[in-house]
Amino acid sequence: MIVDFEATTAIRQAEITAQRRMIDRTQERFGLWPERLVGDAGYGDAKNLSWLVEERGIEPHIQVVDHSVGRNDTFERSAFSYGHEDDSHICPAGKRLRQRQKVYREDRPFVDENGMLRYRSSKLDCDACALKPRCCPTQPARTILRSVHEGARDFARDIATTDAYLVSRRHRNKCREAVRAPQAHPQNGSPAPARSKRRKRRVPPRSNCPNLRKMAKLIPMPATPAHA
Repeated sequence: MIVDFEATTAIRQAEITAQRRMIDRTQERFGLWPERLVGDAGYGDAKNLSWLVEERGIEPHIQVVDHSVGRNDTFERSAFSYGHEDDSHICPAGKRLRQRQKVYREDRPFVDENGMLRYRSSKLDCDACALKPRCCPTQPARTILRSVHEGARDFARDIATTDAYLVSRRHRNKCREAVRAPQAHPQNGSPAPARSKRRKRRVPPRSNCPNLRKMAKLIPMPATPAHA
């Protein structure tokens, strides 16, 4: 059952903003509070995951956006475990990556403008390490970025390993295929022509009429006052 919808431009930030407004509107109008949110990777940025988990208590069944995946044979970020006891990352060779390897005369911020923390290894450790060709072959030392919202990201990664996440993905794929299915022509009932993959053509507004009619039936109409 559709309880709310909002049209947006095909921009990730606009879609995330609409998602938050729809969640809040649904709670205000109907008193409904979702237990989980199912979506694609466009909703998996760190700030949105933090808003869902920490501010709204909603389970994100969303793929986490991760730009740290290695494009070559070097170790990925997942190969570096995080130590909560001393706030450091541990490399595959067992060495520690910390935010500070030396003392500066002036204090420097730990968090950059993008909300990321930088953990660096020691150059001495990397120079003597046999795994350097697979870790940082072109850099003097390895750097690992960690978001200030990493707790919410880790929570979403843990959910992605559960059976409930697989069920959510199957349901989402079914809904997506239902929406993208060819609609019948509103005049003669014949199927609409398939869209070409080579040329992007503008979809006529009438192709959305069946979906809009279904949505309109779900919206209760105000009672008409009886004439005296």
